Amino acid sequence: MLKKFILGLTLVAFAGAGIAFAQQSGIKRTPLQKVDFPAGYNTVTAIAEVPVGGAAGRHIHPGAETGYVLEGELELLIEGKPPQKLKAGESYQIPEGAVHDAKASGDKPLKVLGVYVVKAGEPLAKPAP
Repeated sequence: MLKKFILGLTLVAFAGAGIAFAQQSGIKRTPLQKVDFPAGYNTVTAIAEVPVGGAAGRHIHPGAETGYVLEGELELLIEGKPPQKLKAGESYQIPEGAVHDAKASGDKPLKVLGVYVVKAGEPLAKPAP
């Protein structure tokens, strides 16, 4: 699944939801809730904490991701777009299927709140091809 990182994200079972997050060394993911909505999709909310210098690794989601940086600084790399530097208080959006990576930049750990609206029955994230 993911090599590192949330905002997706730990091979942790989402309590009864059947959704897994890839667990990488040093990255902590805390699933907060899963809602079967809208029809045919699951909306998953989670917090991801990434140590300084940590990264999610290139991956995709079978749906949209939106997130909010709670603490630290994020370098968001979406294939085909210039890198985005985000700090606490800023948000981001990633379209369905976009290959991307998220890295903790700066001198503090990164903490993001991620919301994923993904197709029901699919894994939350997959490694990028």
